[in-house]
Amino acid sequence: MQGSSGSPKKTVQKLEPYHVIHKLPPGDTPYVRAKHLQLVEKDAEAAIALFWKAINTGDRVDSALKDMAVVMKQQNRAEEAIEAIKSFRDRCSKQAQESLDNVLIDLYKKCGRLDEQIELLKQKLWMIYQGEAFNRKPTKTARSHGRKFQVTIQQETSRILGNLGWAYMQQTNYAAAEIVYRKAQTIDPDANKACNLGLCLIKQARYDEARSVLEDVLLHNKFCGSSDPKSRNRAQELLLEIEPWQSELVFSSTSEISLDDCFFELMMQSSSPHRTRRLPIFEEISPFRDQLAC
Repeated sequence: MQGSSGSPKKTVQKLEPYHVIHKLPPGDTPYVRAKHLQLVEKDAEAAIALFWKAINTGDRVDSALKDMAVVMKQQNRAEEAIEAIKSFRDRCSKQAQESLDNVLIDLYKKCGRLDEQIELLKQKLWMIYQGEAFNRKPTKTARSHGRKFQVTIQQETSRILGNLGWAYMQQTNYAAAEIVYRKAQTIDPDANKACNLGLCLIKQARYDEARSVLEDVLLHNKFCGSSDPKSRNRAQELLLEIEPWQSELVFSSTSEISLDDCFFELMMQSSSPHRTRRLPIFEEISPFRDQLAC
């Protein structure tokens, strides 16, 4: 009796839709075509033109404005991107405003518009202290290199403080940067901010304090990221920069008052020398002063 052998079943491979493969939104609207030009055809200028069309026709305006600004930045059109966000953000939803602020901060940084960057960072800190960040949720979903992860309010606060410290350093305002970095380190300490704090202290000729901070990175592995070769190399370079100088006891001007008091006074300052008054949001901080001790 001849055994019956069933023919092997053919495996039908289900092909994913084109828009899924290329991580595009579905449809055939101006925004979708703009994303195709941006991500698939790599035609940035054509993508920008279609992003403009999407904004003007009300097609996914939140995403179109943000994505267009990012592409403009990549095309060295950052100043134009800033004006686009300022002119059209009123067409976007309330939920999109925080993301647009993040894009603006990057654009200000690229253009060297430090005063505006500092003001916006301070506003974002004030939103956190008022409980208005993350749409009043304790965490938010962020994306980096195609990967999603959760960010806490504490991590976001420390990140913003790190950016604020960097901006003050670019203005060579190392005293202000020191206050901000110290505040950041009380919330979510890491080796990179410790190195920046060490540099601020070096710039103020406070070498013993700088050495102590840098040794916490290099010798004591005290912070997150202390084992990272980049952070360790930077800490070593800064320590070598200190070596030619004799130990000097230069005391901080903030030694007689608390860090929270220094931070509060700094947040109350307007960063723009052209302003005749403080930002209204910082005028209102006084009644909520205790909230600044994160």
